[in-house]
Amino acid sequence: MIRLYHVPLSPFCRKVRLSLAEKRLEVELVEERYWEQDPDFLRRNPAGKVPVLKMDGGLYSESAAICEYIEEQFPTPSLMPTAPQARYEVRRLVSWFDDKFHNEVTSNLLYERVNKKVTKQGYPDSKNVKAGAKAIKFHIDYMAWLLDQRRWLAGDVMTLADFAAAAHLSALDYISDVDWNRSATVKDWYAKIKSRPAFRSILADQVSGFPPPAHYADLDF
Repeated sequence: MIRLYHVPLSPFCRKVRLSLAEKRLEVELVEERYWEQDPDFLRRNPAGKVPVLKMDGGLYSESAAICEYIEEQFPTPSLMPTAPQARYEVRRLVSWFDDKFHNEVTSNLLYERVNKKVTKQGYPDSKNVKAGAKAIKFHIDYMAWLLDQRRWLAGDVMTLADFAAAAHLSALDYISDVDWNRSATVKDWYAKIKSRPAFRSILADQVSGFPPPAHYADLDF
């Protein structure tokens, strides 16, 4: 049995969950309160971060590396193209969302509004929230520019890049922090990826104290 130590609204965990689900791999989800620095969890990952994947007797950390490991172990259906340049573009965009988007948007919105409360680290910093609300507009515009030239973010087929972006946006959508009216192109892309069977468990997530908006699980939002 594959086991994933995760946090429901973590975009990094969601990216791994989407990869596993797309490949129809059964997984046991174990919610991990990583901020409590439990000794057992630190033995699984001394970095004290989620996700951590337990599979084939091994423990694997760092979401991008986990997703590529899953891809190599279970290449069908493929989430990485075969051409080197195309693979580069997927990796570039995964890094874009997990680094730039995360630092400028996710950490300023989701982490301020949800993580601080859950981990009892205080109240949201309004300056950070405003910065995140401003930055997400730039990122949606960039996605719209990409999608005006391609069927999916990295090219003509859906890849791990789409899951990386959807993982962040779905977590932000849970707290109604995405203006889907800013780009019909991006909204259509999200509706398309949101309707995939791999997204079902993501849309079923419930975080105590933070009920999702009515449109969150609506496939015709």
